[in-house]
Amino acid sequence: MPHLSQFQTFLLLTIVKVVVVFVITLTAVAYTVLLERKFLGRMQNRWGPSRVGPFGLLQPLADGIKLFLKEDMMPLAVERPLFILAPVIALSCALISISVVPFGQQHLIGQTGVDAFQVANLNIGLLVILGITSVGVYGITLSGWSANNKYTLFGSLRSTAQMISYELALGLSLVGVVMRAGSLSLRDIVNSQSHYGMLSWNIFGGLQVVGFFVYMIAAYAETNRAPFDLAEAESEIIGYHVEYSSMKFAMFFMAEYANMITVSCVATLLFFGGAGSPFGHLFDHVFATGIISMILPVLWFVAKVFGFLLLYIWVRATLPRFRYDQLMGFGWKFLMPVAILNILATALWLAYRG
Repeated sequence: MPHLSQFQTFLLLTIVKVVVVFVITLTAVAYTVLLERKFLGRMQNRWGPSRVGPFGLLQPLADGIKLFLKEDMMPLAVERPLFILAPVIALSCALISISVVPFGQQHLIGQTGVDAFQVANLNIGLLVILGITSVGVYGITLSGWSANNKYTLFGSLRSTAQMISYELALGLSLVGVVMRAGSLSLRDIVNSQSHYGMLSWNIFGGLQVVGFFVYMIAAYAETNRAPFDLAEAESEIIGYHVEYSSMKFAMFFMAEYANMITVSCVATLLFFGGAGSPFGHLFDHVFATGIISMILPVLWFVAKVFGFLLLYIWVRATLPRFRYDQLMGFGWKFLMPVAILNILATALWLAYRG
């Protein structure tokens, strides 16, 4: 019975963590959309949403209600099961990958072994994220094919080719970080950057500046964001989701912003020390009390992720869109060779050190 009781406690705490992370992620998705509209408005010398609620803070709620109330159109000739399944796959993969992200320092609850700030602490957490996000490509492929429309099929094939091409550069850009940490566990990678604060972060102390920029560029293409947003460009009318409406369209929309948050979390974990302070352990004696020592790392993590989301929006407001042949050539002829050279340079540096 004691073992059963402990198992029940473990199960209950895990379910609570999953629900809390799920709610926080969906809320973050909604308010990332508001952040983008506000930030773009400021950069274009206008206010952005300001009518619904104080300072426009209830605009995401109004948008959600509008999408729920829109008529759900279903073209006659679609492959119904796959047409419905495609947005579910896209959104599910975007949300599941958050489960292995450690968004605070490790803090076990009692004797249960449950980490308060990570849903699942896996020793191959990085591979899990890469694998889950790769499955998300199926959502895009199925959405274009199941609509029984040649334009959506062309759009989905183009988007799929883009994502698969840039996945190679994205995965290779992270090999240098894995070599330096000696582990695929996200928690271990974060811990390897915690000794001297900012000087230990992979982008500075780990000399992974090249890997970081390759990762960020490839991540923009992976998430179909500007300047790689050919899947939904105003000048392009063959996007893979043109036949979708109401909440099925909203699920694709939510998946894009959830993937933005995931990319920002991974960049924070792998290159900027995760929840670690930029000052290392210098002020640990000042913030040694229980609740502050637990919350402060979470605030550092959120601040870094927020900075990456602002960078996403800034790039959208600044850079022009690529032509498709330029996009594919850039991924294969430039990013991938640079990522491979970064791996070789990192291996030589580690061998030289010892």
